[in-house]
Amino acid sequence: MSSEQLRVVRARIRDFPDFPTAGVLFRDISPLLKDPEAFRTAIDILETHVKDKHPQVDFIAGLDSRGFLFGPVLAQRLGVGFVLIRKKGKLPGRTESVSYTLEYGKAELEVQGDAVEPSQKVILIDDLLATGGTMRAACELMSKLKAEILDCVVLIELKFLKGADMLKPFPLHSVLQYE
Repeated sequence: MSSEQLRVVRARIRDFPDFPTAGVLFRDISPLLKDPEAFRTAIDILETHVKDKHPQVDFIAGLDSRGFLFGPVLAQRLGVGFVLIRKKGKLPGRTESVSYTLEYGKAELEVQGDAVEPSQKVILIDDLLATGGTMRAACELMSKLKAEILDCVVLIELKFLKGADMLKPFPLHSVLQYE
């Protein structure tokens, strides 16, 4: 990725201080989504990373809900399928689920039990990595289905929250990092 590509994407991330609570600096991707050139650039960066690092991919798995914005477009570009990882109770049929802890309680993620076959190669995607709990739960879900997790990919990483540590041994690639 070029410095110009990063500049285009970073320029479309808006900061909201004290949202959703006092002391939190929210990184808003809405301006990126509204700008077709900037959104295309973000997808270009993600596509280049995946093609360079993982020439053989079977599925992109997107995390509910903003992973659904980037994942299907990336999957389409790569010519692979897209898998939904949803909040509990949103998917029909047999599902696998994983509970995880949030700053304010517990949550559950689910995936359809037949979403991937054992040994299929999967890249997980979301817009942002904070503490890493949701992405870690998604990794556990894919592991339950015996998928091979190639990478966890996010547009934004809040490095000061050390979410990458929560993901080990799974690799993480982030386009933008904020200290």
